Amino acid sequence: MIDHLSFGMRNLAAARGFYDRVLGTLGYKLLAEYPGSLGYGDAHAEFWLLAAERPVPADDQSGLHLSFHAPSRAAVDAFHAAALAEGGSDNGKPGLRADYGPKYYAAFVKDPEGYRLEAHCGA
Repeated sequence: MIDHLSFGMRNLAAARGFYDRVLGTLGYKLLAEYPGSLGYGDAHAEFWLLAAERPVPADDQSGLHLSFHAPSRAAVDAFHAAALAEGGSDNGKPGLRADYGPKYYAAFVKDPEGYRLEAHCGA
């Protein structure tokens, strides 16, 4: 249904450092780089970061968050640890989320610009 998604960033260079490391824990990598934009994915660039003068403000009450598929619980744990090491903040430690399903294992963080991110697996 969705081919790709773009997030505006105030500091694209700093965002690259964060997302290279954090998404790398899930098997995703930087696949495309153009002036003012970075595209991440596995087979093709599905998640884009764009340099933006006025990115959409991060807002905990907006309901906006982005969830990435993780191949394993260990990858979810690594995602969470890498996000914290790269300047993100904890928004929900790794663990089972019974409200989402009996095998739904997830971790929640905020990136350095305050956007809410999740990594999850169903195993």
